[in-house]
Amino acid sequence: MYKIIIDSCGELTEELKKDGHFVNVPLELEIDGYHIVDDETFDQLDFIKRVEESPVGPKSACPSPERYMKEFEGDYDDIFVVTLSSKLSGSYNSAILAKNLYEDENGTEKNIYVVNSRSASIGQTVIGMKIQEFEEQGMPFDEIVKKIEEYTDSINTFFVLETLETLRKAGRLSNVKAFIANTLNIKPVMGSTDEGSIQQLGQGRGMKKALAKMVDCIAEVTPDSENRRIAISQCNCPERAEYVKKLLEEKLNFKEIIIVPTAGVSTMYANNGGIVVAG
Repeated sequence: MYKIIIDSCGELTEELKKDGHFVNVPLELEIDGYHIVDDETFDQLDFIKRVEESPVGPKSACPSPERYMKEFEGDYDDIFVVTLSSKLSGSYNSAILAKNLYEDENGTEKNIYVVNSRSASIGQTVIGMKIQEFEEQGMPFDEIVKKIEEYTDSINTFFVLETLETLRKAGRLSNVKAFIANTLNIKPVMGSTDEGSIQQLGQGRGMKKALAKMVDCIAEVTPDSENRRIAISQCNCPERAEYVKKLLEEKLNFKEIIIVPTAGVSTMYANNGGIVVAG
């Protein structure tokens, strides 16, 4: 028996929610004193409205070690935890502490491994799906750990947002120019670094040109697309996600392309109209 725990920055498809091996551990959001749990009760449109009306911007809090430890209970031999990048959140450190505390109290009969995705959102999801592939092949735990670290190293995450205000307010744009020429409708193409922080990769005038530029960036770093799964997470813009899928299909031949809506934490950073792609 195995279990794959993904903090709620990583969206689960409807199939994964019903699969039985996957579970989200929720982060919590706060905006102007209003607290939100990032679980199935999350109301995306209400949250987007609150963010747009807030002069300060939202904040998030990572799951506690105790919350992770609760998910370690049960008849599981292998347990994997996939967290958003340690450069962006304390979720990874909280999960590591949970693992250490659980093993101190219960011994090491269960195999528990915490994966620092060095990504976020749908990047975490594709890592979880790859773990399942290895588990279903009957691969030993130690070999899965080795292969999933190699896979994580190979993942690239990209995004194009309508606005970078939430990221700026949260201090996540230290490597990016603070001023974006909004008056010229310039949309930056952003991506993850090898360490899991954020960098600017390019830009386009208008959303469509920026999305096309993003797909060009994906093509440059994906030589083996026919053997890879890629995923798109969209914040209240399903048509835009379908447009990106079409661009990807025209440029590359991926094994699978999946689309999911952003959950709470990803909605907080992506904002209305944001697109995240990882694979």
